[in-house]
Amino acid sequence: MISHNEVAYMSARELASKIKDLEFSPVEVTEAFIQRIEERNKSLNAFVYFGYQDALIKAKEAERLLLAGEDVGNFHGVPSALKDLFGAKPGWISTFGGIRAFKNNVVNHYCAYGERFERTGGILLGKTNSPVLGFRGVTDNYLFGPTRNPFNLSKNAGGSSGGGAAAVADGLVPIAQGSDTGGSTRIPAAWCGIYGFKPSGGRVPFLGRPNGLRTYISSTEGTLTRTVEDAALGLSMLTGYDFRDPYCLDEKVDYLTALKGSIKGWRIAYSSNFGVYPVDRRVAHSVAEAVKVFQQAGASVEEVDIGIPYDQGMLSELFNRIVMRGSISIFENYKSKGIDLLKDHREDLPPQYLEWIEKAYQMNMIDVNQDEIMRTTIYDKVQNVFNDYDLLITPTVATLPTENGYDGNTVGPSQINGVEIDSLIGWCMTYITNFTGHPSASIPAGLADQLPVGMQIIGKRYADTDVITASAVFEKLKPWDQIYEICRNRILDNYQISSRN
Repeated sequence: MISHNEVAYMSARELASKIKDLEFSPVEVTEAFIQRIEERNKSLNAFVYFGYQDALIKAKEAERLLLAGEDVGNFHGVPSALKDLFGAKPGWISTFGGIRAFKNNVVNHYCAYGERFERTGGILLGKTNSPVLGFRGVTDNYLFGPTRNPFNLSKNAGGSSGGGAAAVADGLVPIAQGSDTGGSTRIPAAWCGIYGFKPSGGRVPFLGRPNGLRTYISSTEGTLTRTVEDAALGLSMLTGYDFRDPYCLDEKVDYLTALKGSIKGWRIAYSSNFGVYPVDRRVAHSVAEAVKVFQQAGASVEEVDIGIPYDQGMLSELFNRIVMRGSISIFENYKSKGIDLLKDHREDLPPQYLEWIEKAYQMNMIDVNQDEIMRTTIYDKVQNVFNDYDLLITPTVATLPTENGYDGNTVGPSQINGVEIDSLIGWCMTYITNFTGHPSASIPAGLADQLPVGMQIIGKRYADTDVITASAVFEKLKPWDQIYEICRNRILDNYQISSRN
């Protein structure tokens, strides 16, 4: 029998290799990770749906194919998890981020990650926690409560892919699905000390309907891993053309070769705050030190003024308005099916969400056009950086992990360094590249007060491999695997924080 402690911190690549070489059985690996989830999740609250029966069926089939000598995919027998937001597998429940009205809502379609991961022989163990419709940078909701940070259980894991990030950091799975509309892979990756990748807009097919919603912001599925190599494998699986998405790029990308590249001679732009964000001094210091690693690798690093003409409050409000335009279609779709969330289930929605969805319903075409002008200005300013530089480096988020609340409605800080900010998203330095579509990743920069700090690596449009190359170089020169000892040794008692369910 395989011990769950033996496999917990193996990479997906290492697990897949041992399974393919028949050193490990897919069934035993699946059982080991189920045991680990059962032992550790009560104190973490990362998994909120458990698909063990389906997983074991898939594992037995994976084992049969191996013993029959069949060719297998890169993730054959490797466990993973979907996100309980828009992550989908037929027959599984989707609550769209802990909406109580959807606690028994079964879907009958796949998301891209679920479909493609299973196609490579991967095993989906369940679904992980997120906030209501992903609308904030932390993970908490009235149905399931907060996901706790494996580095400090009193802190939040970040959001909106917080359950997946916490699960990866705590060794419950080696890789998990993230989705990213405003930083939802990168924010929790930063707070949980893992690697979160948001591909360029169009790299990952969108299989939902209606499929035109992606035109207003770069929203995409991504990967949450502990290693850059696993992210490259995940992107090889996740990206690529699908006829169901009219905006999907029809292009093959070699992410694995990018792992071996050099950044010698590259010009790297560094901004400590995008010119507009207040940043916690501990975060600023950690990232300022981490960016020096690129100089060790032969690149030049220069601080730049991006020149965004809007303050951070205006940017947060722009993001909130744009995202809510997409939410309207979700509300109207379910209303046509007899589920009127705003009329009959208002208590399921946080007050901040209600405030913004009501504002969205009041917007007119002039308002929408003005938002597009702002977004275009931001795009031009960021794009101008890449006229002279190969990469742009910033902190991922402006603060360390926030304390969990007790009411299902945890938020981030309302001010940093004495400056007032939006507590939902104003401390997240990630949604800029959702406005622009540039590939970006959060990579562990170090620890501050025993809590992880993330550094954001942004590449040119469609230069996803540049981000992978720079990330692999950084990982080699400043590995972070030792930080997971903090997670390994965390308290396993059932850490009680009540939610209003």
